[in-house]
Amino acid sequence: MSSSMTAPTPVNYSEVIERAYKIGEELLLSKEIQQYVAARQQMENDSEAVAQIASFTKMKQVYEEVRRFGKYHPDYKRVTADIRQKKREMDKTASIASFKKAEDNLDELLYRVSRTIADAISDKIKVPSNNPLYEIGGGCGTGGGCSTGGSCGCSTK
Repeated sequence: MSSSMTAPTPVNYSEVIERAYKIGEELLLSKEIQQYVAARQQMENDSEAVAQIASFTKMKQVYEEVRRFGKYHPDYKRVTADIRQKKREMDKTASIASFKKAEDNLDELLYRVSRTIADAISDKIKVPSNNPLYEIGGGCGTGGGCSTGGSCGCSTK
C-alpha cells in the first residue's frame, strides 16, 4: 500500500444536514420560489381556474376507469378526446399557464441544485427530473444544450 494514499475523512452528518438546511433557506429566497408561490396563490384565487381544475379532476377519474380497459372500452375514443380537449382548455387559462411556467422554472432550479450536489460526488449519480431530456442523457442538462449554444435539439417553453 502506498504511503501517499490517505484514508477518507469520516462524514459529519450533522454538518451535512446543517448545510442542506442552509441551501433550503437560500432556495426559499430565490425568485423561482417567490414566483411559484405567487402564481399558485393567483391560480387558487381564480374561480375560473378552480372550476376548470375540478372539472378536469372529475373527468380524469372517468378517464382512469376507461383506461383500465383500453381501446376495448366502448367510450375509449370519446373519453380520450374529451380529456385532451379539457386539458388544452385548462392550460389556456392565464393563471394556470402562469403557474405551470413558474412550476417548470422551480423544477429546473431544483434539478440544477440536485445535479450540482450529485456531480460533486460522482457524475454517475442519477438525479430525478421532470424533463425527459435529462433522463435520456440529452438536451440542455448535459452541458452542451441550448443555453450554451449547443445543438441539443430541445426547445424552450
